[in-house]
Formats: sequence, C-alpha cells, structure tokens
Amino acid sequence: METWRHYYDFVCKFSSLTGTWPYLKPRTRKLRVALLTVTTLTVFVPQIAYQFTCKTDVRCMFEAMTSYLLTIVALLKVYTFQLNTRTLKDLTQHLFVDWKGLESPKEYEIMRSYAKNSRRFCLVYAAYCLAAVVTFMSISLIPFVLDIVWPLNESRPIVPPYPGYYFVDTREYFFKIFWHSVVAWEIIMAGIVAHDCMLLTYIEHVCSLFATVGFRFENLFCNSDETLKIADDSNDTYRKRTAFFVHAHREAIKLAELLEDTFTVPFAIQMLIVTVGISITLLQVTQQQGDILESVRYVVYVIGQLIHLFILSFEGQKLIDHSLQTCDKIYGSSWYEVSASTQKLIMLVMMKSVRPSFLSAGKIYIFSLESFTTVTTRKIIVCLNRDSFDARAT
Repeated sequence: METWRHYYDFVCKFSSLTGTWPYLKPRTRKLRVALLTVTTLTVFVPQIAYQFTCKTDVRCMFEAMTSYLLTIVALLKVYTFQLNTRTLKDLTQHLFVDWKGLESPKEYEIMRSYAKNSRRFCLVYAAYCLAAVVTFMSISLIPFVLDIVWPLNESRPIVPPYPGYYFVDTREYFFKIFWHSVVAWEIIMAGIVAHDCMLLTYIEHVCSLFATVGFRFENLFCNSDETLKIADDSNDTYRKRTAFFVHAHREAIKLAELLEDTFTVPFAIQMLIVTVGISITLLQVTQQQGDILESVRYVVYVIGQLIHLFILSFEGQKLIDHSLQTCDKIYGSSWYEVSASTQKLIMLVMMKSVRPSFLSAGKIYIFSLESFTTVTTRKIIVCLNRDSFDARAT
C-alpha cells in the first residue's frame, strides 16, 4: 500500500478533484462531475451562440467549430470514466494489488521504474496543459498591452479569449469574460488531464506486468548466483513456477484487453473529433492573411492536438512492443532443455505473445508511432496541396 500511495498519489488526488477517481464516494463523485459539467456548459453555450452569429460566414463557422469540438472531447473524456466506473475499479485495483506478487528486488525495481515514469509524465503533462491554457488565453491581452506601450490613434481590435458570444459588448466586459474563460478552461482542462493521466498510468502498469513476466521467464532457470540450473523430468518445481508465470502473463493480456474494450469506442469518437478539428485548423492557418495573433493561436492549438495524439500513439506503441518482447525473452532462455510438460506451458505463452496487445479507436485505427506519422504526414500534404492550389487560382 505504501508503494501505491507513493507512486500513484498525484493521480489519485488530481482525478479525485474532477470526480474521475473510481473509489470516490458516489455522492462526492456525482457532485464534482456535476460541477465540472456546469462549468463546461458555461463555455459551451457561448460557443454555440457564436456559431449562430456566423450565419453564412464559412470562415467564422470553422473558427467556432475548433472551439466547441474541444469542449465536446472534454465532456466525452469525463463521462467515459463515469460510465465505466466498475471496470475502472478493477483496473485501479491492479495498480497496488499486483505489487504483492513480486518475488525479487529486481522485479520490484522493474515495477518501480514504470510507476515512476507514469508519475513523472503526469506531473509534466498537467503542468504543460494548465500552463498552455493561460498562455493561449493571454494572447487576447496583447492588443491592450500594445495600446499602452505603442498607442495608435484608435484602439486596436479586440481578440476574444476564445470564439464565444456572451450576449454583451465584448470590449466593455472584456476582463470579466477573460477571467471567466481562464477559470472555466482551467477546470475543463483539469478533467482532460485527469482522464489522460489515469489512462497513461494504466498503460504503464500493463507494460510493467509484461516486463516483469519477461524477466521471470528469462531467469526461470537461474538461481541467485546466476548459474544455470536445469529442471529434472522427475522434479515439477520448474513446471509449477512456469504455470505461475503463464498465469501472470495471461492476467497481463486480460488487463490489456480490458483497457482496449473500455476505451476503443470513446477513442473512435475522439479521433473523429480531433481529425476534423486539426483539419479545419490547418485550413484556417493556410488562409490567414496578415492576422498574426490568430495565426499564432491556430498554430498553438494544432501543436496541442498533435502532442495529445502523439502521447496516445507513443503509449500504444509501447504496449505493442512490450507484449511482443515477451516472446523474444522466452526464446532467449534455455526453455529447450527443460521437461516436455514444461515446454508445452512455455510454448503457450510464446504463441500468445506473437499476437500483440494494442489500443485502438473503434478497432480501426491502431495507436502506434507508424499510424501517427501516417496521419500527420497526410494532413500536412493535403493542406500544402490546398494552399498551392489556392495560390495558382489567384
């Protein structure tokens, strides 16, 4: 329990604030999720109102879409945890129960390294996302600063904190709108960060289980002084230990499949929204004509979306690699010198390890670095082709 408290304390506290920690009391969880939902609606309503003010202006409509699509993603992430509370309790329980089955200091060190890695990432990711919100919103203050430092004959045009219509004069109530935007989006971003940090913690834990199983099979036939010790056909010690390791490998695969089954549909919706959002934003970047502040905001938005997609792809690739490495580690051991009954158990693990565990969006898009490179490259090529076509047309 001390290990769990030390390495998962940040994830527990941060997700508890947003109501996504599965072991919260139901009443507390519902209250915090309701608060997060109401806060999101205070942003979503101005976004939809802004959409209606665009009327037939396509550029304005695209600008509004890039804003409220992110709000929809935030709600989707929060309610993914609320609708799968029982499943997530099982996943969370493994975070600290699996530590009890460790047999050696080296196994403990393997688990500890992955837990430290997930904790380090969550701290950096949370700091980045919360700081990015303030940075993105603060761009709207630049015209006011320039009016003081370098005044013109008339005030510079106002840049809203985000595309939204508050039914009041924006210039008169700008700072009230600004502070509402900062506070509301920080709360919304906290919900997104809590979801992503919990997900990454689960993935890192599954990878640590695969790494531990691989280490056990690598050292199955070695004693403490690392000299080879082959089992006799009459002695079933190694057969029992192998059966235990086979069970541990099966549990790791089940945990990976549980992650895939829980998040594949939400991931499909998120990928659809993110793809549309990035495509629209890149199109807007190519069509900007001298509006530097808007161009900077679009670029910052695209970079944030690409970082989010890269993190999911990187962790998906890590899960694939760890599930496949088990077979290589078994093959590198002296499994061929043991009894026939033990070899059959080991062969079962090798056969299962040939098929990788993975995360997908709707069983169609596999999260991996190859998929990430393919998607981003195609989007950039399409936007460049569109830009060159528009240049030739003019």
